[in-house]
Formats: sequence, C-alpha cells, structure tokens
Amino acid sequence: MSTVSESVIADFVGQFNSEAAARSDPVRGRVVLSQKRLVLAASESDKLTIPLDSVFDIAIGQVPPDLGDFFDSTVTVAFEKNGTRLVAAIEAGDDKIEKFGTVLFKAIINGTETTVKERARVGGRVTDEPFRRANLFLSPGSVEFRRDDGSFVVELQTVSDFERTTRKIGGATRPVLVVRHMQDGTAVTTEAAIATSRKMSILGRYLRREYSELMEQLRKIELTKDKKEVLVAIYSTGDMDGMPLASILGKDSSAVSMLLQDLQADGLLQDGADGPTLTPTGQVVASRHLEDVNA
Repeated sequence: MSTVSESVIADFVGQFNSEAAARSDPVRGRVVLSQKRLVLAASESDKLTIPLDSVFDIAIGQVPPDLGDFFDSTVTVAFEKNGTRLVAAIEAGDDKIEKFGTVLFKAIINGTETTVKERARVGGRVTDEPFRRANLFLSPGSVEFRRDDGSFVVELQTVSDFERTTRKIGGATRPVLVVRHMQDGTAVTTEAAIATSRKMSILGRYLRREYSELMEQLRKIELTKDKKEVLVAIYSTGDMDGMPLASILGKDSSAVSMLLQDLQADGLLQDGADGPTLTPTGQVVASRHLEDVNA
C-alpha cells in the first residue's frame, strides 16, 4: 500500500480467503482498506487488491460454504474481477469485524450523489416536493443527505418501513429507495434515487442490517395490551392540554403510573415539559399498534 496515494482508513491483521486465491484454507495477513481499494496481503508476493468500485455486496457474519468452515466473525465481500463474480471472506475479533464492516460500508457509500425527495408524503398526503440533488453519508444509526442549502437526517430508529421501487425522474426510470419514518411526531416518506444499482444494493444491505438489529431490540420488549393502549393514547392525543392520561384511558392513575415507568424503562417514553412523550422508537412502535388498539 505504500505506493497508493489515498489515505488508509483501516489496517489490521486477520484471516482471509478468496475464490480468487488458489489456496483451500484461510491465511493470516494484513487487511488494508483505503478510500479506493481493499487489499488482503498474506505476503509481498501474495496479495489480492479489490477496487471498491468493483464491490457489489457486503455481508457481515455470512461465509459461502465453499470457502470452508474456518471462519467465525466475518465480513464477506462480493466483487467482480475480469468479468467474473468472486467472494472474499475476512475474519478477526468481533469488535474489530463490526468496526471494519461499518467502515467498509461508509467507504463505498459516503459522498454518493443522490436525487432525493424529502417529505414526499406527510401522513397520508402526497406533497409536491421536487427531487433535489444531495450527497449521501452514513452515520451511526442514521443516514444523512447533504445539500448545498443544508442537510437532513433520517434516524434509523424512527423508520417504520422501507422498500425499493422505481420512479420517473427527469424523464428516466430510476431505482428509488422509499423510506417511511417519523419526523417530529408525524409519519413521513422520503424517496432517494441512486445512480447505480450496485450502490443501491449495498445501501439496502446496510439498512437491512441496521434495521434488523433495531427490530431485534424491539422484539425483546414485552408489550402488553395495556402498554399498547398507553403508547397509542399518547401518540394519537399529542398535546393532552393537562388532561390526565388516566382519564383518557379510563384506568386507575396508579396503574397508569406503573405502565409509564415500564415504558420509560423500555426506552419508548421520555419525560417532556408537559408530561410523558414518545421517544422516536416509541413513535414507531405506537404507529404500528394503532390498528391493534382501535380494532
């Protein structure tokens, strides 16, 4: 890497193997990531260089069976070389692999030019917001769109759903990522088009991974019918103008107090100036259970 002009953003010792290599077992060596390439160097004469613009998928914790059962904590990189699709698997300690995986996603996605429509829908209303150019950046737990006139952030803990579809933009049909999320207590939809399907796929992989971790945390929260009713009541009522929550729910005030404490411990409620308010995660959970409670 000494001849490479771009700066190194990760450099550690790990185990790796690749379909591009002739070996059957993984080998120990240096893993070096720069802004443009990933180098797996077993020795000066045995190294694999993977340009980042050839990477079309990244998976953390998954190893193709034909690379052997030797790996544990891994980042698997799928890339193209001379028209052939290949895979490389990299192993290190849990913390190191987690950090490396995140840095690799950022190295590929950060700065990507997008065409984004902020607040394409607000509630059930379709807005006349135009698609505008922005650069995409990944941060812990969020996706940021930076524009010349300012940036906006989508916090992943506020996302209720996302999907990939197509839209006509500037006369051309483009792949678009549709993200439904909460913003200031309101359900909104943001749509973002990325020029290449390769980067769209990698962004989708990153979002699915981050989102699945958040959903796993939510699944561990036991939501009783009473807890759902409290969440939905606060979500639907907003500013309660001093009206006691117990009166709205028709429940005993001491029982409601206990429910509020439990929901705060679950990370779904927080103290506000005028009483309990939903956290961003609480807003997502409440919006998901509207029909349960109102049925």
